[in-house]
Amino acid sequence: MITGINEVLLLIIAMAAAIYFCRLFPFLFFRGKDNSTSSTYNAFFGFIEKTVPPVAMTVLAFNSLAGPIKTSPYELIPALIAAAATALVHIWRRNPLISIFGGTALFMLLTRLLV
Repeated sequence: MITGINEVLLLIIAMAAAIYFCRLFPFLFFRGKDNSTSSTYNAFFGFIEKTVPPVAMTVLAFNSLAGPIKTSPYELIPALIAAAATALVHIWRRNPLISIFGGTALFMLLTRLLV
């Protein structure tokens, strides 16, 4: 249990350092390496660049639907409608910002109206 302001400040500094290191790590790791001519390097990072974003988005999408599935089917209806609308807007406009904000706004509206 946290008992004082010193412990809170220490935890904030530790969390800030961990976040900063996670952001800095790729730059430190790949600094000074000019492997752009290596076919193995290009193949590996090309695979990572193409695969990781869709996989991360899929995991996040399923994770966002897992909560309503566990709690109640009535909470699942707005989530499914908003997810479908987000996918359709993204296919239509190819703009992640519009699709994510639009889907989130629709979800919030539907949860207020339906649930």
